[in-house]
Amino acid sequence: MTYCVTFGATMYQLIIRPILFLFDPEKIHHFTFSFLKLFGSFPFAKNLLSAFYSSDHPKLERELFGIKFKNPIGLAAGFDKDAKLIDELACLGFGFIEIGTLTPKPQAGNDKPRLFRLPDDQALINRMGFNNQGVLTAVERLKKRKSKIIVGGNIGKNKTTPNDKAVDDYNYCFEALYPYVDYFVVNVSSPNTPGLRELQEKEPLKNLMQHVKNLSALKEKPKPILLKISPDLSTSQLDDIIEILLQTKTDGVIATNTTISREGLVTSTEAISKIGNGGLSGKPMAKKSTVVISYLRSKLGKNYPIIGVGGIMSAEEALEKINAGADLIQVYTGFIYEGPSFMKHICKKLILK
Repeated sequence: MTYCVTFGATMYQLIIRPILFLFDPEKIHHFTFSFLKLFGSFPFAKNLLSAFYSSDHPKLERELFGIKFKNPIGLAAGFDKDAKLIDELACLGFGFIEIGTLTPKPQAGNDKPRLFRLPDDQALINRMGFNNQGVLTAVERLKKRKSKIIVGGNIGKNKTTPNDKAVDDYNYCFEALYPYVDYFVVNVSSPNTPGLRELQEKEPLKNLMQHVKNLSALKEKPKPILLKISPDLSTSQLDDIIEILLQTKTDGVIATNTTISREGLVTSTEAISKIGNGGLSGKPMAKKSTVVISYLRSKLGKNYPIIGVGGIMSAEEALEKINAGADLIQVYTGFIYEGPSFMKHICKKLILK
């Protein structure tokens, strides 16, 4: 089986990925979704995928904010925004899947093209803009899912909602998703929705996090509330975030979202300029996010839950995030560049650690 997975990884990197990368990134994303959905509909197809790509070992198991994870590798928000492929993706070795970012009303997002590859940098730039079919459509899909995989709900506000009314949007998404997800992530850190990052300022953020925490506390079974933060915060802003996390008793933090920085890229300045605005993800983000994780761990203590994401393109980089202080990790760009065997390779590294 190990040989088959290694062979599959080589096939993906040498043959499949170069073919996929010939086409528009967003169109290929939708094509891949359709293919996985079709393949998963055949008898025993999901069992076959699980046999190839899933890893089960006691050393992989984690328990965080009262939830048991079969392994610490999650799929970051943004890949399956609308919960279309939960059952299929659950067969690829993930320990948990985060859907969204979801908003109360459906929205088209920003104008296309809005997703760009930087192969020389092993990176992506996106300015999707919270494109999604609305939280209620995701709820209908979640009602029908068969997989028992842990699912997180990443929630945001509609583009047309002013910041002084943002709490209403997060409120709506929380109530709609509450019965169907295992934890929530408040997203105020995407660079692709105008004005959203202003909600990371101290008072607006404190009020928002306290509100969502109070919503959860009113439920018979409260669910963990996490905050996803930007990698572009100053040290003083991070200190404010840490203060808010502790004051509002927020259950955990996800570090980090994409960056607006273009520092250290191999891709030409001309090409980057032509692409324009958007959040950068992938290998160039590795050090930036790890520094944030390490700082959070040093300030929050050894027991505060941290999920690390950003620039994990190899099993070694996954281990770096964990050594820096991440309890769990999430992948996105690494999954696209490395293929479906990526999670198994990380799990193997963690078992041998």
